[in-house]
Amino acid sequence: MNCEVLATCSALGYLEGETYHKEADCLESVKDLIRYLRHEDDARDIRQQLGAGHILQNDLLPIISQHGGDKPLFDACIRLMVNLTQPALLCFGKVPDDPALRHHFLQVTSYLQAYKEAFASEKVFGVLSETLYNLLQLDWEQRQEEDNLLVERILLLVRNVLHVPADPYEEKNVDDDASVHDKLLWAVHMSGFDDLVKFLASAQSEQQWCMHVLEVVSLLFRDQTPEALVSAGHARSTQEKSRDLTELEVLRQKEQAEKRSRTLQRGTRHSRFGGTYVVAGLKAVGNEDVVYHRGIHNFKNYSHDAGKAVRRVHKRHRRARDSEGQRRSALNVRLFLREFCVDFLENCYNHLMYLVKEGLIREQAQQHDETYFLWALSFFMAFNRGNGFRADLVSETMSIRAFHFIERNITNYYEMMLTDRKEATSWSRRMHLALKAYQELLLTVNEMDRSRDDTIRQSSNVIKSNIFYMMEYREIFLTLLRKYDETKQPQSFLRDLVESTHLFLRMLERFCKGRNNLMVQKKKVRKRRNRPQKKSTPETDPEVLEETWKIVSEELRAAGFQLSAGVTEAVVPFDAASEVSLEDQRSQTVVRVQDALMARLGPEALGLLRAAREVWPEGDVFGPADVEPEDELELLKQILHATLPRSAPPEVPAEEDEDGPEYEEEELESVQVSETDFNFLDFIKRFAQPAIVRPYVLLLKTYSTNSPHTNHCIARMLHRLAVDLKMDALLYQLSVFSAFNRILSDPAAAAYKELGTFAKFVVSRFLVVAARNDKAFIELLFWKNVGTVHEMTEGYGKEGGGSKTKVAWTEEEEEELRSLFLEQRDSEVPDPVEALLPLLGATRSRRQVVLQLVHMGLVESAKQLKKHKVGTGIVLWTEQQEDELEMLYEEFKDSDDVLGNMLRKTTAKRSRARVVDKLLSMGLVSERRQLYKKRSGGSGGPRKTAAKGSGKSSGKSSGNSMTEEDFLADLTGEGADEDQEEEEEGSSESDEETFEERRERVSSSDGGARRRTQEPGVGRGPDVGPMLHSLKQEGLAGPLLWLQNCLNRTADDREDDCLSQPVPLVPLSEDNEDAMEKRSFKKLLRKLGLRGPANEQETFWRIPERLSPAQLRGAAAALTPGEELPAGGPEPQEEEEEEEEGEVVREVGASSHEQRSEAIRALLLARKRKPPPKETDDSPPVEDRAETPVTESPHGSRRSKQEKPSVKRRRVLDDEDEDEDEDEDMASPGPLVMDSGGDSDRETVAAPAKRRRQAALIDEDDEDE
Repeated sequence: MNCEVLATCSALGYLEGETYHKEADCLESVKDLIRYLRHEDDARDIRQQLGAGHILQNDLLPIISQHGGDKPLFDACIRLMVNLTQPALLCFGKVPDDPALRHHFLQVTSYLQAYKEAFASEKVFGVLSETLYNLLQLDWEQRQEEDNLLVERILLLVRNVLHVPADPYEEKNVDDDASVHDKLLWAVHMSGFDDLVKFLASAQSEQQWCMHVLEVVSLLFRDQTPEALVSAGHARSTQEKSRDLTELEVLRQKEQAEKRSRTLQRGTRHSRFGGTYVVAGLKAVGNEDVVYHRGIHNFKNYSHDAGKAVRRVHKRHRRARDSEGQRRSALNVRLFLREFCVDFLENCYNHLMYLVKEGLIREQAQQHDETYFLWALSFFMAFNRGNGFRADLVSETMSIRAFHFIERNITNYYEMMLTDRKEATSWSRRMHLALKAYQELLLTVNEMDRSRDDTIRQSSNVIKSNIFYMMEYREIFLTLLRKYDETKQPQSFLRDLVESTHLFLRMLERFCKGRNNLMVQKKKVRKRRNRPQKKSTPETDPEVLEETWKIVSEELRAAGFQLSAGVTEAVVPFDAASEVSLEDQRSQTVVRVQDALMARLGPEALGLLRAAREVWPEGDVFGPADVEPEDELELLKQILHATLPRSAPPEVPAEEDEDGPEYEEEELESVQVSETDFNFLDFIKRFAQPAIVRPYVLLLKTYSTNSPHTNHCIARMLHRLAVDLKMDALLYQLSVFSAFNRILSDPAAAAYKELGTFAKFVVSRFLVVAARNDKAFIELLFWKNVGTVHEMTEGYGKEGGGSKTKVAWTEEEEEELRSLFLEQRDSEVPDPVEALLPLLGATRSRRQVVLQLVHMGLVESAKQLKKHKVGTGIVLWTEQQEDELEMLYEEFKDSDDVLGNMLRKTTAKRSRARVVDKLLSMGLVSERRQLYKKRSGGSGGPRKTAAKGSGKSSGKSSGNSMTEEDFLADLTGEGADEDQEEEEEGSSESDEETFEERRERVSSSDGGARRRTQEPGVGRGPDVGPMLHSLKQEGLAGPLLWLQNCLNRTADDREDDCLSQPVPLVPLSEDNEDAMEKRSFKKLLRKLGLRGPANEQETFWRIPERLSPAQLRGAAAALTPGEELPAGGPEPQEEEEEEEEGEVVREVGASSHEQRSEAIRALLLARKRKPPPKETDDSPPVEDRAETPVTESPHGSRRSKQEKPSVKRRRVLDDEDEDEDEDEDMASPGPLVMDSGGDSDRETVAAPAKRRRQAALIDEDDEDE
């Protein structure tokens, strides 16, 4: 013992005879021991040292017995004893696997067993009872917190002592002998502590101790059975006597059989010849007859396995062991416990179980405390059944809520047993407790049926109707039998499960007999997947449409196009509370009008049309406001014959075949609840499966140790399957026949008469089947399902079995199949099997035909005849589709749902995955996350800026010039501050435009009538002259030369490799690195079409892969001084207008907002009044005029001069000098035109952009309509 611990123990005091003398510092020493225990190691060394020193027996118990008046010392000793008597499992957490820790665990357990023996004293429990009684006498106002703590510690101390397991090696006691636990129970009884426990269980003011009381009560009745307590003190009943006589008779018959066998083994006289025999016909390993070296009378026990080493079974494959069995306590203890049960049921049971149940439901108890509730329910209800059944004593737990609570716990325990494999044994034990509680509820309901009280019988009928109606309560036994695992669940669990199933079926059968029809609940849990349904398109037969229109038009004309008040009020085209957008509701309204016309409901269609015209008057989609009736009729006719896009209808859950195919993409679990007629025989058929028969056979093998009732339950279930369902072939299995052989050859077979009779019946039926089926003996090796049973008894290949049987092909059918297949194959039909099926008739499925073709050798594999999936047919991307995709991305890149908006606008419909892959390959996005749908944010921050940017880009892409109001709004400062902030932050839309976008914007404003030409293979960059001038003044000539070399080198690489991928711009020198950090240099990079870092994972700017070598050379050429302007400038008239506009702008910049507005109005008025220049015959041809910025529209008007101000002067207030330069650059045709010198080979740079812009304009017009 540790010297400090030894010194502390010595300072407690000493025992002299029966008197204990405490030391002066006894209280401090007790507190020191408590502190030492708090800091002990993993081996629990302090606990072991105190146990070895017998501190509790020699010091602590005498202190509380003789010095109980010292309250602080008494409280400290109780605290120390509660700690010392803690269960070993709580100290170590679990049974240790390490041998050293396992030794310490067993040592602590042995000390606890010594403590339990020391507590078996009436004097000790007398002190505890007196202290507890005094505390309970105090009212709750007078009771202090220390008093409540002491009450709780006394209850915990008693619980810990009662929890100590018995030592089977030390207590080798027989039944009716007093064990240590019995002595402890007697001390509890003699001290009156049991009365205090009953008071705590029944008192309204002591509800807080309900869980502690239930734990103590459960430990008091450990190792006891309700039947043993019921029969205590009574003479044995006739049933008990007959059962004992039966057991004695079985033992006597076995003993006589063993005597007869020994007599037959010995001859009348002794033979010195030990015996060596040759067994003819039985081959040994060397293919010779077996040589037997023992007496011939022992030959019947011969086995080839004799002498072999027993194979060791792995630990995880061993059968689960049963817990320790019950023992019968001494008679006086049983009588005391019986009286306790009677008082507890009459005064405490309902109140205590209610409190505990509420605490469990509200999760106010500790983990696994529900096991005490389950034990108390099964124990006391079983005692109540045996001791003169009274339903009112157990009314609290006799309800549907109790059934539901237990069923939920059984399900939870089973799931935890599968997931928590290390603690599977503990979960299995808890599951067994729940099963016994469920069984006891059924037994109590069955007992209520026998009551003479009509009210009780009626209550039992109500409970039975509920549990038989709910599917969960009917299916629980099927599930438990099917999921039985002998490695985790002991045989006692299987025994209780079989007996509970027998009781449930017997009650259900009796319940069904008195009723013609019984409705039960049926739940179908089906995994379905959301699959897009086919769009329901109305009938488009022209003849049907004409006939429909004739009927509708005549009806409307006959009514004079007048609508009744009911029709007018019934139609509602717009729902303001709906989440569907206004545009979608307008489209749906048109579809609704068409549906009404299809249904030949003319007045409803006309009323809906007129109501929609009032809601959506703009665009005259539903006709103008002053439309004539005949025009309305014509509009209805157009709607009827139009092909309108329809959305998929909402999915309606329909009954599907359980075995049918599921064409699904996303799995969803749906529970469908319905009612159906219950058939008891159909319910029994669900037990006809090998997974359920196998546990019964497993229990049948231990028939000799089973109780007669258990054997009867097994025989009754097998009889239901073999006789009632006529599925005796389910039992044609070698292990079943082996068990039958043991039963029939058992010396005490008369005691198992029921099993023997059933075994003879099954074997005789098998011999009849074996006479017809020569494969019956082979079938004995396998478990069989219903289909196999039918085939075995009725013949293989016969229809009507549970499994699908193959139908043989005749020679004529094979020849017909061969000829038809060759004919269809030669005709080059895409799917020859699909063409074959109608010719062969409806008797063959596609799978059967394909397998037969493979079997006949007409095809090598079934994969050659695989059914082709119908796809969109769109595989390659055309140049127009790529341009359209690029245009749509530029239009919606700042929206919240980029990909969704693009998919709605694309003309060639493709899947989301293909569009995303194409955007990645084109270099428009660098990663998929850029296309994710953005979350809706607040009103401020970057989201607002992005919205404004998208609005401006959409305004640019529309192709319309800026209106006067917009221009004046810009000049008066509306929105200028916001644009200036955006430009200062570097996120302005115009700054981020690439030179292709600028080319598209300018060329789209030209009207698209004339094509500008460009030499193939040569690109032209944007006009960046002013930016180059300012950058050179900043000393960035070196970085500009480096950028030009990078562009040219990348263009050469892409021409040589014919591959394009993003190329990073890596600045190696300090000058280049400093330049890349300047905002003006980044502005130049954006204007050249280069892309900045997409996210935090990228560091360098990149040359996108979508830039061709010609475009890269054009961008590099734009960086060369002196090449900004091409040959040929603007016309003189245009130059004069440019100078005039520049002067006006400068005047506007110097004056106030009002003067600016007046000046701009005057300028616009003067330009409107100016006549357009006349076309002359000697004007240059269209091709020669391609270099000029003025293009001729299809109507002959010159548009470029009128549209350019809206483009040039958007940001006139931001930077006047820069904008003047940019206006001049925009006016020059240099960036747009490159003369190739030919007449017919000229192509427009912006031609694809014009085509895209025209398509966008058409789409916008369609939306407006």
